[in-house]
Amino acid sequence: MKLVKHIANLGYGSRKQVEWLFREGRVTDAAGEVLYADDKVGHDFIRIDGEPLDPAPGLVLMLHKPTGYTCSTKDTGRLIYDLLPPRFRERSPVVSPVGRLDRDTSGLLLMTDDGALLHRIVSPKSKLPKVYEATLANDLRGDEAGIFASGTLMLESETMPLLPAGLEIVSPRQARLTLHEGRYHQVRRMFAAVGNHVTALHRSAIGGIALDGLEEGRWRLLDAGDLRRLFGEPA
Repeated sequence: MKLVKHIANLGYGSRKQVEWLFREGRVTDAAGEVLYADDKVGHDFIRIDGEPLDPAPGLVLMLHKPTGYTCSTKDTGRLIYDLLPPRFRERSPVVSPVGRLDRDTSGLLLMTDDGALLHRIVSPKSKLPKVYEATLANDLRGDEAGIFASGTLMLESETMPLLPAGLEIVSPRQARLTLHEGRYHQVRRMFAAVGNHVTALHRSAIGGIALDGLEEGRWRLLDAGDLRRLFGEPA
């Protein structure tokens, strides 16, 4: 891929704007030598205004999403992209959320520009466990764990029962729920089906990846070791 297209795809501007970066001598190699649009240089050796390029295509990151943010590029109000470097929303392909957390749900959100990896993570075949911490309006009755684990619970307006899910009671009004699928507002609808209401919801883990102290509103890139942990693969 030509350098102009590569840099434009990373969100540094249109092709014409990136061409101007070259003309102004702002694109250099790691030693500070000016690069030209037809040079062949690896991603890691390119600098713009002396700074390394943003991560190469194929990036995966984890974000600790706060409540009040929407997983969208177009909605009004606060968006998850407001928490990332501005160029990330201009990349091609776009850095997309892997599944979604609704505006009122906080916690672990994965994002990537790798379409094949995104599909692998969200595919029902992967059955990656997703762990949610739910705060409830009413005390748990005590029979919810059995109902959720039965594999027979049917949500309103659906025709297929839910896969078995694990429920751990943390306190009378707090529960930890482990799912192996991701239906629309699933956790909230599951508790509604047993006569309760979720007042706060937080996702703490996906597969072998947890927030591990990542502060709310912060993000970090995942490396190959993180991805192996995500899928439970040996190191």
